[in-house]
Amino acid sequence: MRIAQIAPLYESVPPRLYGGTERIVSFLTEELVAMGHRVTLFASGDSRTRARLVSDCDRALRLRGDVRDPLAHHVAHLRGVMEHALEFDVIHNHMDYLGFLLAVTSPRPVVTTLHGRLDIPDLKAVFQAFPEVELISISDAQRAPLAASSFRATVPHGLPRNLLRAGDGRGGYLAFLGRMSPEKRPDAAIRIARKVGMPLRMAAKIDDADKEYFDAVIRPLLDTSSVEYVGEIGDADKQQFLGEAYALLMPIEWPEPFGIVMIEALACGTPVVARACGSVPEVVEDGVTGFLCGGEAEMVRAVAHVDEISRQRCRREFEGRFTSRHMADAYVRAYHDVLGDWGRGAA
Repeated sequence: MRIAQIAPLYESVPPRLYGGTERIVSFLTEELVAMGHRVTLFASGDSRTRARLVSDCDRALRLRGDVRDPLAHHVAHLRGVMEHALEFDVIHNHMDYLGFLLAVTSPRPVVTTLHGRLDIPDLKAVFQAFPEVELISISDAQRAPLAASSFRATVPHGLPRNLLRAGDGRGGYLAFLGRMSPEKRPDAAIRIARKVGMPLRMAAKIDDADKEYFDAVIRPLLDTSSVEYVGEIGDADKQQFLGEAYALLMPIEWPEPFGIVMIEALACGTPVVARACGSVPEVVEDGVTGFLCGGEAEMVRAVAHVDEISRQRCRREFEGRFTSRHMADAYVRAYHDVLGDWGRGAA
């Protein structure tokens, strides 16, 4: 099958450090190539892939200091895809609703994976205006606010099977991994770690929009030897960071669309202690691969029972559900479904 993958330009594919969507696009692209498909990746020019790379943007936008309007670069990006559209059997858009105009004008079918939160009221207008677009959610919880929209499938994210390996969890610390943002509640992670009397290591990206929150709320809490902020880390550092952790803390307070960090932890055999928000119950099985909690107090109690969770079972759950091959197989089924309907419509 001839497949186009359209990535956002904020980060390279894969990203150097943090970058959820671009990482998933990379894992999917490389798995599809390994399966024998002819894949073209539309991404920033500093991306690395075994697929054919097409780009009119030399570097990821986050690494450039001269970008004031990223939307302009993405509109130009989509024009480049349009010029190549006839070369593909199916086009896979990872730029959310920015790709909807491409979807309704393309001479080839376009599938759109939605990577972000969908509970923002303003989104209803754009989804109502484009009822014919082929949508794929990354969790069932993600699609709930737009239940009236037509979703082709839910495809959970996946990681390469050998990207991470099971660790022993002997580091004796709790881990927090992600973004230093209010909805991720790193402040709650610090309080939980202090209440259970365990060290906390925090690896997180600080976006410009979150700097004020970090300085006002988190930085004062770091003035202790029991809490260590190690900064933003990439895949190469996650093995040790997660593999040696006693558990991953995920005290989120938002409708998490998926949460890649959860399957990274499971790949390392590390139990997840999380609030049961958004997609979390679709990834973590309570009492089996971690604990689903209603708040901080429950999370504190759950940490005391982490040693009841089998790290081997966590790894097996990852291998059985959340590898990039599982993800790619599910997308290929969705592509074939869309192509079948497209062919019947053309006839």
